[in-house]
Amino acid sequence: MDSLSVVILAAGKGTRMYSAKPKVLHSIGGKPMLAHVIETAKQLSPDRLVVVYGFGGEQVRQTIGDDGVLWAEQAEQLGTGHALKMAMPLLPDAGRTLVLYGDVPLTRLETLQDLLAAAGDGMAVLTDVLDDATGYGRMVRGTDGKLKAIVEHKDCSPEQLAIREINTGMMVLPNGRLADWLNALRNGNSQGEYYLTDVLALAVAEGVAVESALVAHSWEAAGVNNKLQLAELERILQQNQARALLTAGVTLADPARIDIRGELVHGNDVSIDVNCVFEGKVSLGDGVEIGANCILKNVSVAAGTRIAAFSHLEDAVVGEACRIGPYARLRPGAALAGHVHVGNFVEIKKSTVGEGSKVNHLTYIGDASIGSKVNVGAGSVTCNYDGVNKFKTVIGDNVFVGSGTLMVAPVTLEEGATIGAGSVLTRTAPAGELTVARARQTTIPGWKRPAKKS
Repeated sequence: MDSLSVVILAAGKGTRMYSAKPKVLHSIGGKPMLAHVIETAKQLSPDRLVVVYGFGGEQVRQTIGDDGVLWAEQAEQLGTGHALKMAMPLLPDAGRTLVLYGDVPLTRLETLQDLLAAAGDGMAVLTDVLDDATGYGRMVRGTDGKLKAIVEHKDCSPEQLAIREINTGMMVLPNGRLADWLNALRNGNSQGEYYLTDVLALAVAEGVAVESALVAHSWEAAGVNNKLQLAELERILQQNQARALLTAGVTLADPARIDIRGELVHGNDVSIDVNCVFEGKVSLGDGVEIGANCILKNVSVAAGTRIAAFSHLEDAVVGEACRIGPYARLRPGAALAGHVHVGNFVEIKKSTVGEGSKVNHLTYIGDASIGSKVNVGAGSVTCNYDGVNKFKTVIGDNVFVGSGTLMVAPVTLEEGATIGAGSVLTRTAPAGELTVARARQTTIPGWKRPAKKS
């Protein structure tokens, strides 16, 4: 088979989005629509991948990057035919080109493969059949069933408006004829634009075989022109992902109440309660249980761990059989070994916690190294920041930290140390000893609390 090029048309402003952001950069499933299209296109292993950009071009390029992508600018938006013409200098003379759209994010790889197979060495168009085809170009066929033309809705006759088969815009074109066809386009239509769809009639006139492939699901060809359509496709994407999880054996308390904004990798016997959000790359080991209303972003959770409701984990690593939450927060750099307990209203940031240690209540741990079998009492704080610099707290194995302890970093609690409740530590607590660092309790006889004057 000849070489394959993919051109993604992504120059539109998206006026109906009512946003300064280019339309193709609006997110679905946690990443820009254009990124979804590029990701699918790359799975076809094309020889070249060209994105035609226009409005907000520099922002589009900076967001997407240049990895495997060539860029062609459409300074004036004069129609889809004109957009593809802007990409022509980057396309080879031979082979074929698949045209996609940056605001049509949910097309499946299998559908594009079917379209390419239908085209062969000729031309093929991806179509859909709708009960209400209002606004879409109609696929006009002859009495023999062969495609003859694509007529835009505004240019349709009453007979053509009754056609339910519509053009999705996605098509495969032979490069050897593409330049001539694009140069032959005219803008004598109601929009005053150069329609790429007009190349179909040119192909037919030259005797080029024009085939079609039908999408399996209408949402595969659905484009986004406003926030309502974006939200509708978001729900479809989330439903598809939830269905895939259920099929793979994950238990979802309610498939309609889960959001995956990235990649979720899982083992067996994983259970996820309602209203959980997964962002970036998340990995859940066998038997992991996630409670309601949790957010996990770029997190690895080992087998047997239970995360209770309302916990928030980001850029963290959690070992096996841990107990997290409820209302726990693991910030970037938190790394827990196995069998660690992190309880309610505990925040851990850029710290390691050793095997079997417990930080169960109302505690902040930042820039710390905690050994194994450590118990940190309620209300304890590592005081790691002096307003300019961060300092480290080191807690050895088998340390017991009493409630309400302030550890003023840099400070070390040596192995086996016991810290009395309410202590403020500024120096090393020696191994195996009880250290108490608090003011002597004093009672002042006869003292009267100030009273408000009536």
